[in-house]
Amino acid sequence: MAPHASPSAFRSPGLTLLTASFGTLLVLIDYTSPLTTLSPTAAALDMTPSAQTWVLTGTLVGLAALLLTMGSVADDYGRKRVFGAGAGLLLVSTALSAAASDTGLFLTGRILQGCAAAAILAPSLGLIGNAYPVGPARVKALGMWGASVGLGIALGPVYAALVERAGGWRAIYWVLSALSALLIALTAVTLAESKNDRPRRLDPLGVLTLGAGSSCLIAGLAEGRYGWGRTQVLTLLGAGVLLLAAFVLVEARVTEPMLELGLFRTPGFIASTSGAFFTGMSIVGLMSYLPTVVQKSLGESPLTASGVLAIWSGLSVVSALQARRLAAKVAAATQVAGSLLLCGIGEAALYGLDAGDSWAHLVPGLVIAGIGSGVLNAALARLAVSSVPPHRAAMGSGANNSARYLGSALGVAVMVTVISRSESAAGPGQAMADGANNAFLVAAALCLAGAAIALWARLAESRAEARTPAVEPPVTEHPRVASPS
Repeated sequence: MAPHASPSAFRSPGLTLLTASFGTLLVLIDYTSPLTTLSPTAAALDMTPSAQTWVLTGTLVGLAALLLTMGSVADDYGRKRVFGAGAGLLLVSTALSAAASDTGLFLTGRILQGCAAAAILAPSLGLIGNAYPVGPARVKALGMWGASVGLGIALGPVYAALVERAGGWRAIYWVLSALSALLIALTAVTLAESKNDRPRRLDPLGVLTLGAGSSCLIAGLAEGRYGWGRTQVLTLLGAGVLLLAAFVLVEARVTEPMLELGLFRTPGFIASTSGAFFTGMSIVGLMSYLPTVVQKSLGESPLTASGVLAIWSGLSVVSALQARRLAAKVAAATQVAGSLLLCGIGEAALYGLDAGDSWAHLVPGLVIAGIGSGVLNAALARLAVSSVPPHRAAMGSGANNSARYLGSALGVAVMVTVISRSESAAGPGQAMADGANNAFLVAAALCLAGAAIALWARLAESRAEARTPAVEPPVTEHPRVASPS
């Protein structure tokens, strides 16, 4: 299937990278902002504990339900079009949360922010892959996109804490709404449209089963924090599993599936999706709850807690930018395995926390995990583009990010469950510290499991390359998604 590019495809690749990375940065800032400002927001809107859980979970529902769908639609009907629609929805949804008079409206805004994030993230790597041909320039560009992920996670909690202190919690979302307007303008001016010449038919049953299944599964994981044996939780989890199984059956039968199941026979795609899943489950899941641990166990302020998290995420930005130096020497799947191992070592190094400790205890582990996370983000971005056919680049991005955020939802649920089950006669602060120590070890073990799968995928890839005739050297990157017309 031949790709298609509009006459505006001569626009600067650098501006395409800027807009795609800015959109990704904005999405991550929006997602992580509540990590340090949940308390004043909940107090102002009189939120119940369950509703507070949904401040983060609502965004995850929108992300996981639509990422793969948005990637498929972007490939077939226009990556710029979907990206721009996401920017518009982000403007509307952040304004809705800013102006919300009650919990229901605020959470509706958060769910819509997840939908907007899906429409922005899914085509972002496809836009970059279309702008940059195979080679060092693409590797560098994808590393910069990976850095924007870490930068968004680093800035979100700090930004929110500072803006909330200066102008209240509503100001957080009003500023994000204004930045979304800037993203709309950048999309119109800097991005060239690209899509397939012959759009595939829509897969409505696939969209329905994937969206409903992901939503039920994440909702069940969120509600499970208050008791896994409740009927509501079991019903949601059971429905999620059944609907996702139905999605697999639908994709196996339709002529033009949204997700081509045959890709799971490709080692690179396995490394990409499993690496993203374990990144979400073991790293994002733990780090999403770390500011809470720092505040409740170490007695630090929200701003200090966000600064501690920024040690990890800030170093991930630096290492993602430098990861291009490894591209010519180390295969992307090997980088995924090695960086997951490094993250696991860093998470294990966090062990030994006691209530009232200085946050400096966490620094060595955060440094190690931050370096590993940056290399991991860059390598996963490369695999998301290179492990799928050129005309399905946005679908590859959507699948990669879907796996990451499904893993994140499961990871947060696991970490909260592990931490909340700890008890201590020394008080709630020590109980949280003991629970956090257990969570650090669980996260490290999950990183090792992800590293083992990525290493297996790389060995399988190497065996396949060894069987390839010498006259046909193995392809490690797909060619440009679309060429200028």
